[in-house]
Amino acid sequence: MKLPNIVLLGTGGTIASTANSATALTDYEVTQGVEALLDAVPEIAALANIRCHQLFNVESHAITTKMLLKLARRINDELADPYVDGVVVTHGTDTLEETAYFLNLTVKSDKPVVIVGAMRPGSALSADGPLNLYNAVLLAGKTQAAGHGVLVMLNDQIASARFISKCSTTQVDAFRAYDQGYIGQVHSGRVHIFQTPALRHTTRTDFNMAGVKSLPRVDVIYDHQNAGVHFYEASIKAGANGIVIAATGNGSLSPQVRKGVKLALKNKLVCVIASRVGSGIVSASDAEGQTGLISSGSLNPQKARILLMLALHQSSDREKIQACFDQY
Repeated sequence: MKLPNIVLLGTGGTIASTANSATALTDYEVTQGVEALLDAVPEIAALANIRCHQLFNVESHAITTKMLLKLARRINDELADPYVDGVVVTHGTDTLEETAYFLNLTVKSDKPVVIVGAMRPGSALSADGPLNLYNAVLLAGKTQAAGHGVLVMLNDQIASARFISKCSTTQVDAFRAYDQGYIGQVHSGRVHIFQTPALRHTTRTDFNMAGVKSLPRVDVIYDHQNAGVHFYEASIKAGANGIVIAATGNGSLSPQVRKGVKLALKNKLVCVIASRVGSGIVSASDAEGQTGLISSGSLNPQKARILLMLALHQSSDREKIQACFDQY
């Protein structure tokens, strides 16, 4: 049987980390390259022909927009090669959902792209990274994985990059899509995909990052009781182009934050209202519409930031940006 040709791109994270003992599940460091990860799972050789590249090797909280652009360009270059059937990216879990969603909007191919990580370092008892990596390669090599947008493979579950988020600090099943659920799973070495995201992604988005070296700056500001205006003043002073407000409940804003938002809008910043709750849809409001706020829909604040950066790269028109949040 002809094996698929998969490119494995390493970026670091817990999956590439080790600690001082087998029982240590925190305070570990990135120590392993992507080839070492592959060598630790020799069974992968029976799944695909693998070509490895180490793009960077950091914890995911150190990922920058410049790195995201580099990663997207590299994936698009790899997938343009007719020899390549799919791409797997190893990544830290802390910001995995942001990278996955960025790629979901900027990869220009229907071939499978699978993001994989781990909640436990490779040195730990019952490390989850090796099986996650095995399943990710298995998934990326299946034609049935094509056309669903960028996928996340963790803990035997197949998730859409659009919907999945990290919802636990340390548990192995840390990722959830509370409202939408998983789109499939790997069971007994077989890939089962039950549904596909209806929102636009990959080849059906308007975002082309070819030649793009930077994106507009967008800040996320958290709302809370007794919040102040000073964060908005600082964001304006720092030269931000947009702000995502992690609002309370269904997009409710505290009194001082309303003043901060008005100040930001007066200074030509684009403001998106999301919710700090973690699930649900932020309702569009006539009152908010009158003040110029954009609704994030079901996107959490960190993903709303990703989309706002890309949308602002194309336009600062409020209606066009709201259309992006409605479609993507």
